[in-house]
Amino acid sequence: MEFIDLTHTISEDMQVYPGTEPPTLSVPCTVEKDGFKETEIRFYSHTGTHMDSPAHIFSSGKSLDEFSIEYFYGKGIVVDCRNISYGEKIEESRLKHIEGNIEKYDFLLFYTGWQEKWGTDEYFEGFPTISSELADKLNKLVIRGIGIDCISIEPITSHKLEIHHKILDSGKVIIENLNNLDQLLDKDFSICAFPLKFENADGSPVRAVAMIND
Repeated sequence: MEFIDLTHTISEDMQVYPGTEPPTLSVPCTVEKDGFKETEIRFYSHTGTHMDSPAHIFSSGKSLDEFSIEYFYGKGIVVDCRNISYGEKIEESRLKHIEGNIEKYDFLLFYTGWQEKWGTDEYFEGFPTISSELADKLNKLVIRGIGIDCISIEPITSHKLEIHHKILDSGKVIIENLNNLDQLLDKDFSICAFPLKFENADGSPVRAVAMIND
């Protein structure tokens, strides 16, 4: 079985959502001093390749630690959005090629090509976002979640987070800052994205991995 890592590496110089503090990785214990190495890691729950839960938006929303573990594994498909223009929204028409078969998938992953801008200032500029109409469609689908290779599913200027509200309101999860989605185009695959298990988790970094089905 072939495995594709869909996760960006967490590092102190990584990109984070504007206004969020970057992670810190200090080494209080070293092999030379203590006979073993141990790293102290500090980061926000929505750092790097991460998952949003309904609790991210709703005070009574379900947190990630309340989901069953199997919820984070399932059949995935990549929605090809590479030809989208700068600042354009991803519309419902992007799903036409899988219409009628959508609900045999657990996760819809939107590939915009923005993963290639990771590490540059361009990553925060003009990235494709989910349209309101598409969010309404996703809200009604019987799927577990969606993912995207951008910093967010809606513009950074969106302070009310209307698109997050629409999708998370239906109990789904959202995975942002995915990587290597180009390697899954036209492939039959399953995806697992396991969050850290901590109490009242509004979100969490995930190790997202795709497994190509033979």
